[in-house]
Amino acid sequence: MPKTPEEWLEEAGSAKTQGIFKLFLGYAPGVGKTYAMLSEAIRRSSRGEDVVVGVVETHGRRAVNELARKMETVPRRTIEYKGTQFHEMDLEAILKRHPQVVVVDELAHTNIEGSVHHKRYEDVIDLLAANIDVLSAMNVQHIESLGPSILQISSVQVRETVPDWVMQRVDEIVLADVTPQALQKRMRRGDIYPVDRAERALAHFFKPGNLIALRELALRQVTQVVDRSLDAYLAKEHVEHAPEIGERIAVCISSNPAAQYLIARASRMAQGIKGELFVIYVDMGQDTDPQDQRTLAENIRFAENLGAHVVRVTGTSVAPAVAGVVRERRITQVIFGRSAQKGWKKYLYLTAIHRFLRDAPPVDVHIVTQEML
Repeated sequence: MPKTPEEWLEEAGSAKTQGIFKLFLGYAPGVGKTYAMLSEAIRRSSRGEDVVVGVVETHGRRAVNELARKMETVPRRTIEYKGTQFHEMDLEAILKRHPQVVVVDELAHTNIEGSVHHKRYEDVIDLLAANIDVLSAMNVQHIESLGPSILQISSVQVRETVPDWVMQRVDEIVLADVTPQALQKRMRRGDIYPVDRAERALAHFFKPGNLIALRELALRQVTQVVDRSLDAYLAKEHVEHAPEIGERIAVCISSNPAAQYLIARASRMAQGIKGELFVIYVDMGQDTDPQDQRTLAENIRFAENLGAHVVRVTGTSVAPAVAGVVRERRITQVIFGRSAQKGWKKYLYLTAIHRFLRDAPPVDVHIVTQEML
């Protein structure tokens, strides 16, 4: 006989050794993610759970401030940096207080120098390890692998990001959602930014096309977390289903900064089909310039943060080297980047692709334009 929801909760509570990570995800400022997060915290407090606020950024919004004041707040830690005082969440004080639930806003925030950790999501990982449930919030543009897509959509380079592996740690996700039209109305009323900033924002980041695209990205992220939850449930219940053929997606990169767009594209493809991601770099002795070495290291770090298997091989030609990796690692799909090229460069590029197809085992090949906007 299947368990009731109450029995599931009771079983989970008795065996719980790690905190539960619940993320309120938005697609733009003002959709209501912080308000929804605080409302959840108040509901849980009213049910008798020990809930505290670790940090909440109200941004001057009265409704958010009123909700935050209804709960106990752990005082922030004051840190002096370059002659200025900053107030950061006090991780050590929260761990000492050890509540059942803590509210931690703005997951992608970078802590000031002198904090326990460099990033706030690292604070959250410590709280979860201490068996404290965390309610947190952020916008979709702060997910690291989406950086290139966000840049293309909005022409905005997001500096504060959260690695994709953190999203893999999320247990529950809630989409704080309003239509783009409703969000624009909030903007015009001055509910999000002061009125004098509203028109400028509406003409740039808050354009309808931007908001629609960002909302789509947020919906995809929610779908991925829901799919993982379903898989975990099926595994726990020993539900048998049709075996799946594991896909392995490989993307070939260079020291070109645009390679991060290719890596992000490949990562989304791998996540969408629940496949493994491989990033291949063929060292032909050409990236000797210090700047090339720096951008290559950044590309590799970006790939590792997305959970990719990075494969570095030495060779005199890309095609046979990549074909060898494809054969050895049993890759099923390969992504090559293509910059807009003409004349003999285009000929050389196509020749390399043809050589790869000749040398490699049967594999799907994707050609992706990698120009950055």
